[in-house]
Amino acid sequence: MTRAKTPGTKPAKARAGSGSSVEAGFELYRKGDFKGALEIWRPLAEAGDPSAQAWLGSAYANGEGVALDDVRAFQWYLRSAEGGNAQAQANVGAFYLMAKGVAKNEAEGVRWLESAAAQGDDHAAFNLAVLYTKGQGVKEDKAKAAALYRQAAERGHYPSQARLGHAFANGVGVEKNRIEAFTWLSLAGQHGIGTALQELEAVVKLMSIEEKQAALKAFETLRARLASETGPSRLPIRLGG
Repeated sequence: MTRAKTPGTKPAKARAGSGSSVEAGFELYRKGDFKGALEIWRPLAEAGDPSAQAWLGSAYANGEGVALDDVRAFQWYLRSAEGGNAQAQANVGAFYLMAKGVAKNEAEGVRWLESAAAQGDDHAAFNLAVLYTKGQGVKEDKAKAAALYRQAAERGHYPSQARLGHAFANGVGVEKNRIEAFTWLSLAGQHGIGTALQELEAVVKLMSIEEKQAALKAFETLRARLASETGPSRLPIRLGG
């Protein structure tokens, strides 16, 4: 699952908000001036700005400009999550599930991931899919897992594309479909997901000439659509799986 990476890895960075002051902090952060960014974000966070709170949580989670502190990271992520920030909600869910800065609570973890996924957070959708695949904190439901992977995959989330391709290649939660498998594994593979490339090779060996032709056409069509609709994907905070 994604801590919006496997347990013990860093959480995904909070995204910059729309407010000019938060953006000013982001510009300093982007230049590597973490302390300067925090001088802008901290008063905003303390005043209740969810985006600044998420960035402050990210700073503590990654030890950028402050000492690494998972407890404080969780506290700031939680305040941001309660204010409606979807990525902070995804990170709160991951922290609960991994007992990172807070006691483990699978029910709360799932609740926050569901809230973030409902807002379109790809990392949360990926993490939920992992939980449904394993039956961790929820009843095992591989069909729902595949649907969640598709939700994120169709927005350009590379790890989800790889998992969706695997699902179609092996009939996990969906009917086997080599054309779909080829399409999603190819998309993930072109962005460096090594396991997707390995599985793609195995799928291609089983395909007929007609299937390959159809798959290449489907791949090019989907790749063009995603290129026009989505921005760059960020790797998630994985919970494992």
